Amino acid sequence: MDHTPHSSSPHTTHASGHGGHDHTADQSEILDLDAEVLADHLDALTAWLPVGAAPRRILDLGCGTGAGTLALLGRFPGAEVTAVDASAAHLDRLREKAAAVGADDRVRLVRADLDASAWPGLGTPQLVWASASLHHLADPARALRRVRELLAPGGLLAVVELAGFPRFLPADAPESAPGLEERLHAVLDHRHAAQLPHRGADWGPLFTGAGFTVEDQRTLRLAIGSPHTEAVGRYALGGLRRMRERAAAELAPGDLAALDRLLDTAGPQSLLRRADLAVRTERTAWAARRD
Repeated sequence: MDHTPHSSSPHTTHASGHGGHDHTADQSEILDLDAEVLADHLDALTAWLPVGAAPRRILDLGCGTGAGTLALLGRFPGAEVTAVDASAAHLDRLREKAAAVGADDRVRLVRADLDASAWPGLGTPQLVWASASLHHLADPARALRRVRELLAPGGLLAVVELAGFPRFLPADAPESAPGLEERLHAVLDHRHAAQLPHRGADWGPLFTGAGFTVEDQRTLRLAIGSPHTEAVGRYALGGLRRMRERAAAELAPGDLAALDRLLDTAGPQSLLRRADLAVRTERTAWAARRD
């Protein structure tokens, strides 16, 4: 989860940290909350896909805990999905969710490192979905060429990339450190620029270079304001906790103290006590056809 605190990495296993704290479990919860809070947003993206005839074989690359997989199963009730991720915990969670909605017989789970020299057999999909996963790869261009080789003739590749982790706080919050959230993002953006050079890439030329024709592109901006749901509070809490882990060493002492007060669920300044939380995010989607 290097791009944002809720992105699924297709090639990193996210092992538990020191002291027995299970970071993979934290990430799984954030992925599930992202799916719950932004369900309408995801449904709009799957409805937009210019697939023509409904696909029967779908591949979800970097599936995480399965938000995209389940949305695609709902959008295309006659389809089967092969869901690929490096995290066994994420795949286990997806297995549970698929079983809960009676779709476990329509999902094939594959644990794989997409940066490996060879991919396992993934069939011949008519639709490949990759949400917040391609920018993690060491060589996205190579992955796109592999996707093209896999796709059935005339098949569609759908890629969704995020502008960044959602913002939750007003610009003048918290009262003791106005603008804290933007400074937190700035620290992580600087780090990501070095660690994830493909974050924010212009994917159009990469698709063309891999032999695809881009049919459509759109950017969706989402703002969920007050009154917010309980899930939004937990989403903000989990996401900012993950961001703190990565940025603490570079935050000013006053900012770190203010952030800790927001993250203290028992304290009077807890995020969970704020009525002004919102979700502001932006995602861009591309639909590219194999000729």
